[in-house]
Amino acid sequence: MDGILPLNKDRGMTSHDAVVKCRKLFRTRKIGHSGTLDPNVDGVLPICIGKGTKVVNYLMESGKVYTGQIILGFATETEDLDGKVVTTKEIEKPFSDEEIKQAMERLTGEIIQVPPMYSAVKVNGKRLYEYARNNEAVKRPERKIRVDYFKQVKASIYDPLKKQQTLFFEVGCGKGTYVRTLAFDLGKILGVPAVMSDLTRLKSGGFTLAESVTLSELEVAVKSDGLEKYVAPIQTALASYPQYELSDKQWQLVKNGGFLAPKYLKNINTASKVVLNYAGKVRALYYYDKTKKLFRAEQMIDLE
Repeated sequence: MDGILPLNKDRGMTSHDAVVKCRKLFRTRKIGHSGTLDPNVDGVLPICIGKGTKVVNYLMESGKVYTGQIILGFATETEDLDGKVVTTKEIEKPFSDEEIKQAMERLTGEIIQVPPMYSAVKVNGKRLYEYARNNEAVKRPERKIRVDYFKQVKASIYDPLKKQQTLFFEVGCGKGTYVRTLAFDLGKILGVPAVMSDLTRLKSGGFTLAESVTLSELEVAVKSDGLEKYVAPIQTALASYPQYELSDKQWQLVKNGGFLAPKYLKNINTASKVVLNYAGKVRALYYYDKTKKLFRAEQMIDLE
């Protein structure tokens, strides 16, 4: 079986755990995920199966949408509720919706983000969380990310006893964005410690939460040989690119990694990559090589 499974990952399991379970259900080792979800986060986790693993990177390039909560008034070492509290500050007067909106808008567009110490980002061959666990100091790399929008989805709640304020948000962003770091940085803009207290991924790889299936549903389906209905075709990951149907002669060229002249790919802009299809299957992704002035292979997908 080849394709993409839009999995609704449960909380309490790692993305790797989800892959292991899917390998058993689909009885294949050729399975991988696109875009890790932390154990305490649920939601859409696209799982690539068989030849679908060849389009993982293209799924990761698509935008993601999350919804969640942020608590103003304390911060943790992990920037979510899994870590120990490192800073507190009582919120004597709750922030207004306008103040929150303005702060969120400062965290949109192309911005620079410093990943959390408890993350899998590598520095000098070691992951940041390894440095953190060993109490070793290391300079974290700055990374450019894209945040399409960051907004409140309902009125915040102020707790006068704890002197904390809870915000409810939705964010649309590009790959590599740490939402818990957005929460932390929002607190910095407002001048108070902040922590991400809840997160669900609503969309990833073009799949929505409503289109996703749980492991429990898959376990029921496997007993009735109904797994296939949940697996989307490989084309789904490449739907944003122009499509071209190969002739028999062109397919023989492509099968051997050959070049294609632009004159044969009618109406395909040389600034775009193009998906090459033959006999109802995605065969390859080609791009325009300016030096050769020909289209050449970027990713071969199905040569059978």
